[in-house]
Amino acid sequence: MTLFSDLKLDPKVLKAINEAGYTTPTPIQAQAIPYALEGRDVLGIAQTGTGKTASFTLPLITRLGRGRARARMPRSLVLAPTRELAAQVAENFDTYAKHTRLTKALLIGGVAFGEQDKLIDRGVDVLIATPGRLLDHFERGKLLLTGVEVMVVDEADRMLDMGFIPDIERIFGLTPFTRQTFFYSATMAPEIERVTNTFLSNPARIEVARQATASETITQELIELDASRRDVAAKRKREALRAIIAQEGEKIENAVIFCNRKVDVDILAKALTQHKLDAAPIHGDLDQSVRTRTLEKFRAGELKLLIASDVAARGLDVPSVSHVFNFDLPSHPEDYVHRIGRTGRAGRSGKAISLMVPADQKYLEQIEKLLEKTLPRGTAPEPAPVAKPKRAQPARKAAEAAPAQEPEQEPTAAKEPAKSPAPSNTSRKAPANARRGSGNPRNQPRREGQDAVVGMGDHVPDFLMREFRVA
Repeated sequence: MTLFSDLKLDPKVLKAINEAGYTTPTPIQAQAIPYALEGRDVLGIAQTGTGKTASFTLPLITRLGRGRARARMPRSLVLAPTRELAAQVAENFDTYAKHTRLTKALLIGGVAFGEQDKLIDRGVDVLIATPGRLLDHFERGKLLLTGVEVMVVDEADRMLDMGFIPDIERIFGLTPFTRQTFFYSATMAPEIERVTNTFLSNPARIEVARQATASETITQELIELDASRRDVAAKRKREALRAIIAQEGEKIENAVIFCNRKVDVDILAKALTQHKLDAAPIHGDLDQSVRTRTLEKFRAGELKLLIASDVAARGLDVPSVSHVFNFDLPSHPEDYVHRIGRTGRAGRSGKAISLMVPADQKYLEQIEKLLEKTLPRGTAPEPAPVAKPKRAQPARKAAEAAPAQEPEQEPTAAKEPAKSPAPSNTSRKAPANARRGSGNPRNQPRREGQDAVVGMGDHVPDFLMREFRVA
C-alpha cells in the first residue's frame, strides 16, 4: 500500500498532510503525484469525490517551494468553473501550504476588484480564478500570465457545459509554451479531447474509474410520479419530496436537493420553509456573500437542507452529506453523476433519490444509458394530509347556528303602561316594492317572523322592477 511518505513530497507538505489526518493517498493521488513531480503534463479522468484537488495541489506546493513571485506575474494558475469550486481549491491550498511561505489570491465574481488588485500587485505564487474574472483583470492591464510555470484546469467538462472552452483556449494562449499542465475532467467529450490534444504535451493519462460512473457506496432510487401537466407535476413532486423527507426521518443528517432552474430553487426552498423544514437556496443569481454564508452554515451543520442549482454540483465538498435528492432529473446525463457524487464521499455510504414525471422519460433513458444499468424503482409514500384552516362563518349563519337564548326579564317594580306612539301628520311612505305591489311574494317587504328570504328579498334593485311591454 502506497503512503504519502512514499511520494517524495516536500517535508513541510507531508507535515501538513499528517496534521490533517491523512496517511494513505486515493488512487488518483497515488498515480498522478509521481508524474506531476517529474514535470510531466497530467490528464486525469476520475469521478467526483476521488481526491482530484489534492492530486494537483500537493505537487504544486512542492514544485513552488523554491522561487519567488513577482508583482502582477503569478507563478501558477488554477482555473475552476464556479466560485464555490475555486473557494474549495483555495481552502485546500491553505490546509497543505500552511508551513510554507507561499501566497495565493482568489479571483472570483461578486468580490470587489480593489482588494484583488492589491493581492496581485504584491505578487502571488498561486492564482486561483474563474475564467471570466481572470480575463477581466487581464484586460484591465492588472495581470500578466507570462510567468506561469504550472497551469491547472479543474472540472473541464463543467467548463464545456458553461461555455468556457473559448475562454480556456484564450488563456492557454496567454501562458508560456513551456508550462506544465494538469487537466482534470470526469468525462471526455470530443470538444475536451480536442483541447487536450492541442495544449497538452505527451500527457500521462490517468483514469481511475470508468468515465461517468457513480460511486458504489451510493444507494440510488428512482420514484416515478404520474403527473403530466407541468403545474400539477411541480406540486406533486413537492408533496412527494416532503413525504420522503418525513419517511427518512433521522437518517437524513443533511441533504442537497437539486433543481434544474433557479426559479424552481427559490420556489422549493420557500415551500419547504413554510412546512417548518430547515431549508435555504443557493444558485448563481444570489449575491456572493449570501452564497458563502449559506454554504458555511451547511458545512457547519447549522442548515439541514440545501436547495441548489447545478452551480453547487461541482463546488460543494462536504464529506458527510447523507442524502441527495434530484427534484428534477438533469438534462445532461453527466450532471446526474456529479449531483449524486455529493454523497458517498471518502468511502462513506450515501443515498440518492430522484423524482421523475412522464416528461422526464428522455432524460432517464440517457442517464441509464450512461450508467449502463437501470435505476432501481421506489414507491412514493403517501403525502401527509394538510389541515386546512376553518373559514369564518357569516354573521347570519353564526347566529342561526348559535343556541337560542332566553331574553332577560326586566324587574317587575319598574313596569309602566306602554305608551302609544304619537300621531304623525306626515303619512309614512310605503317601500318602493310595495308601491309597485305585485302579487309576487318576493316583492313584498319582510315581516317579523317570516321565513328565510326567497331570492333577493327586499334588496331587488329598482331597475329590475320596471314594467316593459312585449311586442
